[in-house]
Amino acid sequence: MIYELWYWNGIPGRGEFVRLALEAAGIAYRDCAREGDGDSRRLIDDMLSDRACPPFAPPYLIADGMTISQTANILLFLGEKHGLAPSDTAGRLWVNQLQLTIADMVVEAHDVHHPIASGMYYEEQKVEALRRAQDFRQARLPKYLAYFEKVLSHYDGWLTSSARWSYADLSLYLLMDGLLFAFPKRMAAIMHSYPLLAGLHQRVADLPELQDYFASDRRLPFGDGMFRHYPELDGR
Repeated sequence: MIYELWYWNGIPGRGEFVRLALEAAGIAYRDCAREGDGDSRRLIDDMLSDRACPPFAPPYLIADGMTISQTANILLFLGEKHGLAPSDTAGRLWVNQLQLTIADMVVEAHDVHHPIASGMYYEEQKVEALRRAQDFRQARLPKYLAYFEKVLSHYDGWLTSSARWSYADLSLYLLMDGLLFAFPKRMAAIMHSYPLLAGLHQRVADLPELQDYFASDRRLPFGDGMFRHYPELDGR
């Protein structure tokens, strides 16, 4: 069976969390919205098609006759189905808890550049974004990073007691990658305080399972989307 992944073409976005898991695990899938001319109309039409359990928004995965939406929910399914999370209930819930915490931080990073409304242009809320960015850099960013550093201090390299990565490790890598892109000055100033996080980021970047993906055009660069680099929002 080949899974069908649906997400907006042109940006990594939340769909990238799912792509990383699929790619690292060698799971066959179609990146459906990128097929053909990549017109967003295909995604919109599919998303609005008549289903008993419709998605509210992408990403969503068509798998085993189900339409599975919400990033953490998709990864929970893949984790159990393909061994990308611990096999016991407590372990699966722990990895899901980490994924949901990562999702919380992604929202806060996005809301730095869109603090008023996602439907407005950044330039229409720039004053508010400057205020939001200062609080994010000084208060929220260190709080989240310190939490993940503390978690890693209890394990040996990964976010669980397993000797192998979980989908949450891949997602934490992507979160770190996005923060390094969006806030390079701030991250450079504080990363010395989080050596375990830096180590995890490098280990995932070096995974043999991901090298073909990283070198391919399937890997989309940051730009528009959740993580955006506006120099005026960054600082030490």
